[in-house]
Amino acid sequence: QVQLVDSGGGLVQAGGSLRLSCAASGRTFSSYTVGWFRQAPGKERQFVAAINWSGDYTHYADSVKGRFTISRDNAKNTVYLQMNSLKPEDTAVYFCAAGAGNGRLYEPYDYSYWGQGTQVTVSS
Repeated sequence: QVQLVDSGGGLVQAGGSLRLSCAASGRTFSSYTVGWFRQAPGKERQFVAAINWSGDYTHYADSVKGRFTISRDNAKNTVYLQMNSLKPEDTAVYFCAAGAGNGRLYEPYDYSYWGQGTQVTVSS
């Protein structure tokens, strides 16, 4: 069993940066792929980024490539999402999720465990 707690969201101006954290409990967290998703009001949950258990495979949605970086520190049971050059269209609730598999997990149904979400609002 894995429990996830998202944090780090907030209000930022366009062009600014935020770093989201996903803190996990559970002895086997380091063996899971972790993904970040986001959901804006009235829209479906959207894939943002994923990282495999060792951190040597990452994948990003085209809309965030070059601006967002996902990383993990298994010793701290934490995954991060560094978000730079934020745009108003990045505004959403961001969720981290953990799933079994080696990184290539891009759909919500690929993930078994979810954080509660953290709000990111980017003003223009």
